[in-house]
Amino acid sequence: MTQSKSDPKIINKHPVETPTEKPVNARRSGSGLRLPERILTWYLRPMMKSLLNIRQDGHPDLPPARSGRKYSLYVHIPFCETLCPYCSFNRFIYREELSRCYFADLHAELDLITRLGYQFETMYIGGGTPTIMIDELTGIIDRAKQLFNILEVSCETNPNHLIPEIIQKLKGRVDRMSVGVQSFDPQILRAIGRLEKFGSPELILERIAYAAPHFSTFNVDMIFNFPGQTEAMIRNDVEKIIHSAANQVTFYPLMVSQSVRHSIGIMGKYDPKAELGLYQQIHEQLSQAFKSESVWTFTRQQHQLIDEYIASYEEYLGVGSGSFSYLDGSLYLNTFSLSAYHKAISNGRLALSGYRKFSRPDQMKYRFLMQFFNGHLDKHHFQEDFKLPVEIGLWKELLFMKLWGAIHSDNAGSIHLDSQKQYLIVVMMREFFNSVNQLRDQARRSLSEKERLLCQITDQS
Repeated sequence: MTQSKSDPKIINKHPVETPTEKPVNARRSGSGLRLPERILTWYLRPMMKSLLNIRQDGHPDLPPARSGRKYSLYVHIPFCETLCPYCSFNRFIYREELSRCYFADLHAELDLITRLGYQFETMYIGGGTPTIMIDELTGIIDRAKQLFNILEVSCETNPNHLIPEIIQKLKGRVDRMSVGVQSFDPQILRAIGRLEKFGSPELILERIAYAAPHFSTFNVDMIFNFPGQTEAMIRNDVEKIIHSAANQVTFYPLMVSQSVRHSIGIMGKYDPKAELGLYQQIHEQLSQAFKSESVWTFTRQQHQLIDEYIASYEEYLGVGSGSFSYLDGSLYLNTFSLSAYHKAISNGRLALSGYRKFSRPDQMKYRFLMQFFNGHLDKHHFQEDFKLPVEIGLWKELLFMKLWGAIHSDNAGSIHLDSQKQYLIVVMMREFFNSVNQLRDQARRSLSEKERLLCQITDQS
């Protein structure tokens, strides 16, 4: 019988052995970033928690589209063949009948969105495992392109789906394919339940070599700072990426929310102090063949599609259970319950379960975070939207960055981040997504017992 990857018993069978090399934080100086990292973490955690304190009551409505604005569409497919122990996204074990009903609801939700007047330049499909029902997925892509004149599509998948019968159907439909590999180290893969499910590092690299030429951008998603992960393991991961057929890689720091803390902890002790040293190693080693596209995305050529739709577009609209939207300075949340999602869509209304209206200062902070994620902040755009200079609106944030030497240049049009200090933005994004994951944990508490069983959720209260 196949067990879920989120089952702690699997991980306990294959713990990551204690590394023999010295701990990462003892070997790297941190380039003077350890103190500001601690200050940022201390400051950001309560701030992000407050920022993402979404009211989950009533049935809020999305605002209509605004003329002249550019929007991105996010589509969430929450089904997986097995569940990963580090994942906090809204995801459920795949059941065919339930999944087909969900895809039908997605079509209906897209129709509801058209009534609000939205058009989208790009579409990002995440999960879950979006390619789990390839014919249903291609139907959603074709329908969205027909409704919204979408120009570029990004889609996530798993290594076992990099096969001809799936790739050939996505070729020409998807511009950027992103495969979740997480690590090429067999010990790490075994510990997180992916070695048996998705194959050896050698097999994964073979499948990447087959799939990559079919897409203009082929990204590999990696995670660093797993418990027990050493510099040697990271070095091997980066070498494999450099010599692979992929033209883009995204290295995320491990983000440990309450819902995954136990399963990850069984691998060994999570050491947040190791994060900086590993990040610096990744950045230095990747610079041999890749250029930094954002603080954690690296490409062989510049100006490709990147991983974070929330950073590429200031406003985005999410469809599907568990998706988020950021529109007109407010954050909206779709219900995590599949039954509630189906009921809402069947009744001809959007499946929104909560929202948070950002104050003007909060909107400015959000702009600061998302624009610096890509390395620079547009002063003119900031002035147009907030009717005051960025030096006034964000004076505390800019002062902090300047004090620690994180600003490379500051001219009349924009402020550029120093690439050697961009780890500070990694810290900010980490804390933002940690807060998002806590929000996801909270949203899952309202699931029915049946839905909890499908996503292996234990009581987090």
